[in-house]
Amino acid sequence: MHIVVIGAGAWGTAMAMSAAAHPAGHAVTLWARDAAQAAAMQAARENARYLRGVPFPPSLQLASGDLAPLVAQAQLVIVAAPMAGLRGLLVQLRGCPVPVAWLCKGFEAAADGQSFGLLAHEVRAQAAPDLRAGVLSGPSFALEVARGQPTALVAASEDVGVRDALVRAFHSPSLRVYANDDIVGVEVGGAVKNVLAIATGLCDGLQLGLNARAALITRGLAEITRLGLALGARAETFMGLSGLGDLVLTATGDLSRNRRVGLLLAEGRTLDQAVESLGHVAEGVYCARTVAQRAARLGVDMPITKAVVALLDGRLRPQDAVALLMGRDPAEETTTP
Repeated sequence: MHIVVIGAGAWGTAMAMSAAAHPAGHAVTLWARDAAQAAAMQAARENARYLRGVPFPPSLQLASGDLAPLVAQAQLVIVAAPMAGLRGLLVQLRGCPVPVAWLCKGFEAAADGQSFGLLAHEVRAQAAPDLRAGVLSGPSFALEVARGQPTALVAASEDVGVRDALVRAFHSPSLRVYANDDIVGVEVGGAVKNVLAIATGLCDGLQLGLNARAALITRGLAEITRLGLALGARAETFMGLSGLGDLVLTATGDLSRNRRVGLLLAEGRTLDQAVESLGHVAEGVYCARTVAQRAARLGVDMPITKAVVALLDGRLRPQDAVALLMGRDPAEETTTP
């Protein structure tokens, strides 16, 4: 299979490396927006900026410049851009006859005149409704995928052909890919867990203990489920890889950028300082407000998310955010609206 991966950040590079190392012998091209970056990666045979010390498979090709000739030869196109760049790339891919999938997790920021931002499949419906498209998501850190460590992902699309193409491209002895037609649930899980990981990092940074961490993760899963159901997802999706699995990994893993934001805020860093120190995008910072807005519009209660938004906006100190959450009135435990 001829695969083009658009975007040479950590995640795009890792997935390109995984596909290039596949036993089926895929022809994989990793496209970088910056020609100098592409040349540097070609010379070093690694992505020294994001995945230093992990060599590329010999067959992985690098490219930059005009995307059109690459896409014209592809059998599968993977968009590995942050949510902020997804719309523009999908517009460029209008008319592409082969399956397209994105790797980003989050909500697009609300545009002028919009009351809330959109999930990736909703962006696609506006920007390139003709595309046969889906998402590849699940509990995964780019560094471990690049190293070939065991990982499981979900290929989600309403189009069975897209799901099948993603499984053929990436399912291997080290990377297991499971198909799911609930793209709404998969995207909600992937987006909201980033916000909740900030809360869990805050909890850990304030040394509140493992009991508090478990409570936040559990109640966070309930928030994800409530929002997902209100948007039309299936409840069982949130007990799978893109729900519970991705939340646990992002909320507890030392490689989690969103968790790291919470840890740094607990240390007394400003939000700008925390984000600057990462060197990568932390999608939870950028989509937290959109998640809260979407939930409010649907009448969905998301207290952890609202506390994270107030914290990021500077309206709450870390200690006050925790006190707000722990001071909530008693209620019946439920994961449904």
